[in-house]
Amino acid sequence: MTKEFRAKDPNYSERVHNIFHQANFINLLEIQIDSIELGALRTFVDIQEKHLQQNGYVHAGVISTLADHSAGGAAGTLVGEKQVVLTLEFKINLLRPGIGKRIRCESKVFYHGATVIVVNSDVYAIHKNREKHIAKATVTMAVVGSQYSGS
Repeated sequence: MTKEFRAKDPNYSERVHNIFHQANFINLLEIQIDSIELGALRTFVDIQEKHLQQNGYVHAGVISTLADHSAGGAAGTLVGEKQVVLTLEFKINLLRPGIGKRIRCESKVFYHGATVIVVNSDVYAIHKNREKHIAKATVTMAVVGSQYSGS
């Protein structure tokens, strides 16, 4: 059964794009948005040397940041114009090493309350035309007024 969400902000897509473009660390990692829907976001990173550990695997920090920020974007599609989401809790299972030229994330809201939104993020590595599930995160987001957003 798929949950149906209603947009509190009709400009949610533009707002999520702006959040990604204004986040310095996200720009440093070069995380890109693939698609935005109410309660869902798909993102990716084309892997470069700067994303790798000393052993050639994608760094867990890159994988975790992709999962967390993508979850925030998915949750951000459901809040009002004067609200933002902030990570309250983050749990990730790193299922296998990240190997490949691209990693991608699918984040979907599975609980939406007035002050808390919980999102699942699944991260996949694409290598030699094959895709492997490399991480699963559950991210709990707090919904707060935009005065906390630093603006």
